[in-house]
Amino acid sequence: MASNTVPTAPAAAAFVTMLDLARSQRLSVTDLFQYAETRGLAGQGGEAIEIYKAWIAYNDTHPFLHLVCFNYSVALRQSGDIPGAIHALRACLKLDPQFGQAHINLGRALEDSGLLMQAIQQWQSYVELTKDSTADRVLHRLMTLQHIGRVMENAGLMEDAENALWQAIELRPDKTEAGQHWSALRQRQCKWPILVSSTHVTTRQLLDAMSPLALACYSDDPMFQLARAYKYNQSFVGRPDTSAFVNKTPKLKTGTGERLRVGYLSSDLRDHAVGFALREVLELHDKESVEVYAYYCGDPVANDVTQTRMKAVVDCWRDIGSLSDEAAARQIAEDDIDVLVDVNGYTKHARTKIFAYRPAPVIVNFCGYPGSMGSPFHQYMIADEHIIPAEHEIYYSEKVLRIACNQPIDRKREIADAPSRKEAGLPEDAFVFACFNGMQKITESTFSQWMTILNATPGSVLWILTGGETVDKRLREIAAQAGVAEGRLIFAAKAPNAKHLARIAVADLFLDTFPYGAHSTAGDALTVGLPVLTFPGKSFASRFCHSIVAAAGVPELICTGPEHYVERAIGFAKDRQSLEAVREALKSRRATSALRDIPGLARRLEELYWQMQGECERGETPVPDLRNLELYYEIGAELADGNAAFVDEDRYRARYREKLKAWNDYAPIVPDNRFWTEAEALSL
Repeated sequence: MASNTVPTAPAAAAFVTMLDLARSQRLSVTDLFQYAETRGLAGQGGEAIEIYKAWIAYNDTHPFLHLVCFNYSVALRQSGDIPGAIHALRACLKLDPQFGQAHINLGRALEDSGLLMQAIQQWQSYVELTKDSTADRVLHRLMTLQHIGRVMENAGLMEDAENALWQAIELRPDKTEAGQHWSALRQRQCKWPILVSSTHVTTRQLLDAMSPLALACYSDDPMFQLARAYKYNQSFVGRPDTSAFVNKTPKLKTGTGERLRVGYLSSDLRDHAVGFALREVLELHDKESVEVYAYYCGDPVANDVTQTRMKAVVDCWRDIGSLSDEAAARQIAEDDIDVLVDVNGYTKHARTKIFAYRPAPVIVNFCGYPGSMGSPFHQYMIADEHIIPAEHEIYYSEKVLRIACNQPIDRKREIADAPSRKEAGLPEDAFVFACFNGMQKITESTFSQWMTILNATPGSVLWILTGGETVDKRLREIAAQAGVAEGRLIFAAKAPNAKHLARIAVADLFLDTFPYGAHSTAGDALTVGLPVLTFPGKSFASRFCHSIVAAAGVPELICTGPEHYVERAIGFAKDRQSLEAVREALKSRRATSALRDIPGLARRLEELYWQMQGECERGETPVPDLRNLELYYEIGAELADGNAAFVDEDRYRARYREKLKAWNDYAPIVPDNRFWTEAEALSL
């Protein structure tokens, strides 16, 4: 029996009375529910369970027995008795086979027991039941389809997940959760075009449902991405009740000799690309200057090398995954963090709402997310001059501060012995183009460029990570339609990190993707001596790779646009000596490159953290600029198709200004510091 407190004598007597009423069929359902809820809130969940059990045993003909069985299952679940909850839910469904919430809860209980296929089958049975639906059934059908899609996606059943989510979208296209996962699934499967409307769902509705991260893979439009982040923050985070929180005031530390307390918060402080990037930085922080706290909000992991290294060097490690957002924020506030770094952004398992409570005087967006947060509480963003040159600061709501290169690396990472080409599954003498970016980054235009390159370089092959049998087959078929033999696409299976780093070195040239380019994968390739060919766009995600290439000391690998990129790739394949010269340059500049100056990066971060602290102490902390973002979102949505491919900066800005003028003709727009400045408004 779950119980947190000892019941008082009156409470014990009341419990006996209620049991007697239940046995004699004199306890109404309303009184039963009220009593059980009261005892549960009093920490006597075990009493609630016993009352339900007795009532069910002695009221087996009651018309509302199914509701009592359902509430009984909830009480059991809250006590941790999942098998008991499953029995109660099945009893409920025998009494009322169309009770939607019971189907949903039973599926969740089966899922949490590790019985994924049984969970899916349970939900599918309700999907069949709700073909002809009332309003309540529509809602439950929607939730069930979303659960089916989510579990199937996590199980790698992408095609089935996509189909389930599409049914949910057509049911309620105004609900964005299913659409968010659906578009991401299509990107991972290289299903082009990504957004396909129907008679029930418009392209605009599908676009509105896209997550900020998926949008970065879809379109090179930094203004639209900023506006999407702003709207996503409004829906994902909302406006939590912060009335019980007192805004943290800065401690006066500048010039006192007292250390600055810096917190890093992320679900990726583990064996993950972000964890690999940060672990040496944390090791190199100057402990006389900063005191480092790490807040891990991800799933528990065991025997994790990254966490072991991080825990050994930070001043305080806290697992906050089990805490609510408010409780986590209180813990951070109690820790008196001066500068809190968001190392998630809008990525998987992000806990963005924690930052909405403003648990530290300074909040920073760094390392975890390739774009602006568009939030009212992220005041700073750390990037570099290649990713965000001064003229691009208008695409970010945060104040931008800069380091030498935005991609930290770990110089201690283990690299296995390099395999032979044969061992890697590659032809010995062929020119090997490679790309180890995720499938979601491969767009129709990027793949078309690759096919042009392969057609112009007979005998060459393209080596990419597998997307699974179905996706690999799809890409081979598209290649064949472009005149490229299917065998010239070679798919690499997943491998342990050390072996993966070793094998990529046997390729000849890494081809970047657009508009979402290589990030840590570019750092990996350059680390093992593999040249990376790229071209920058306008958005953070499309400019990151060229920043890494520049930091590695080989700017000759940075192209001006897609045509130049194709031309250079073909040229390198036909003139291997020219590529060898680049390899030698990469090798000779490796030790002194900005990419590998992690001690310098750690010092620069500390300088920036102290700069933020100084501004905060003087009352100069920047206020995020969120002006006109609703309007920029509307315009960005109108221009989305045109900005999916590469567009030069002048043409891009001209498109926005043309739309802004039309909007201003209808209703005057308040000037901002982006595309609708006071000068722009006065020029009309």
